[in-house]
Formats: sequence, C-alpha cells, structure tokens
Amino acid sequence: MRPWNDPQRPDWPLEAERMVQEQILARGVRNPRVLAAMRAIPRHLFVPPQEQRWAYVDNPLPIGYGQTISQPYIVARMLELLDPQPEDKVLEVGTGSGYQAALLGLLANEVHTVERIPQLAEEAAARLARLGLDNVHVHITDGTLGWPQAAPYDGIVVAAAAPKVPQALLAQLADGGRLVIPVGHRYGQTLERWVRHGNTFHRERFEPVAFVPLIGQEGWDESSLAASP
Repeated sequence: MRPWNDPQRPDWPLEAERMVQEQILARGVRNPRVLAAMRAIPRHLFVPPQEQRWAYVDNPLPIGYGQTISQPYIVARMLELLDPQPEDKVLEVGTGSGYQAALLGLLANEVHTVERIPQLAEEAAARLARLGLDNVHVHITDGTLGWPQAAPYDGIVVAAAAPKVPQALLAQLADGGRLVIPVGHRYGQTLERWVRHGNTFHRERFEPVAFVPLIGQEGWDESSLAASP
C-alpha cells in the first residue's frame, strides 16, 4: 500500500512510520496488513486543523460535536481483532471523522459505515471521496441498529461504548463473522470480540478501554446522558 501524497505535509509518511513503530508494533500489534494500512492513510487529514500537529501522537483527539478520533494504538488493536480479509464485507458503527473507515477501505472489499451525526457523516464522506476510497459507503442512521440493507457482514467494528451488545448487530453477522465492540459502563469498558457460529456466539474479552457512548435504540439514551453529572 503506497501512502497518499500530501504536498502541504510531505513528511507525514515519516511521522506515520514512527507512529507504527513506537505506538503500535511496540505494544504488540503484528498484523502486517493493518500496519501497512496505518502507514498508508494520512491521519492528519481526519482531524481538525488546530489538532493536526498532534495527529500522529498516541492520543484520542476531538473532532467536534462531542466526538473523538481514537488513539492510533486502539484503532490498530481493534482492527487486528477484527482481522478483515480482502474479500470481506465490513460494517463500521461510528464513522466519526472517517479515519477507521479509510483504513477498512484498504483492508476489506466493501465497507459500510454508519454515523448518527449528519455533519460528521457528510464531512467524512467528502474526505473518503478525496482519497478515492469508493468502496466505503457512509450512511446516516442509528448505529445501534446497524445497516441491515447490506447484511450479513463478515466483520463489524463499533467505535463507541455500548452498555450491552446490540442484538441487531449480532443478527447482522455472517456465519463466522466477528464483532469487535467496547462494552461496559459510561466511563470504562472492556474490549470484546464476538464470533458467530450458526446460531451461537462465542465471546472473548480483552483489555480495558474508554470510548464515547454508543447512543441509540440499543445503546445509551441521549437524554439520560445529558442529565447525568
């Protein structure tokens, strides 16, 4: 995978390489396709201008509307757990700025990504189009309900924290499909992977994480979050 050229920031591939070496490989992510994708996608294009100086630092960054772009290590870790294959159809819940969707566009055959905030979805779609990632389709909808129009999916990755695993997402997994999702309470969760085998699901639990809440019919209620301290 060749990195995109950005004449306004020609040194970004060096920053991305440092990010991969020091933040991702050093912490145990080994999937070569995931590492190659993270070297190829310019993360600075997916954060606001005032945050671009921090684009390759291992921190989440604000992207507006109360949302964040996840830290590079967590993105790589979730993609490694998802293990998308070149022939796969994948669903992402929580488009955000579009960074993980862009990575998935290099890793899978067909990507559907859903976002509940129209402005974020529109901005992400424009970025993805500028990078020529025409296999990534952005939809504005309640992410807790997935995108049944294109189901079943070989992989589903959720970039927001759920109080419990949405049944709609499990139902949209293909046989052998993987769902990677943070599950837990409002301020701390555990990364989980669910694998479908016929009508049964195998759950694995991994490291603790902290994500913005997954809001929707099968997630957190936005009005209750607004009322909480």
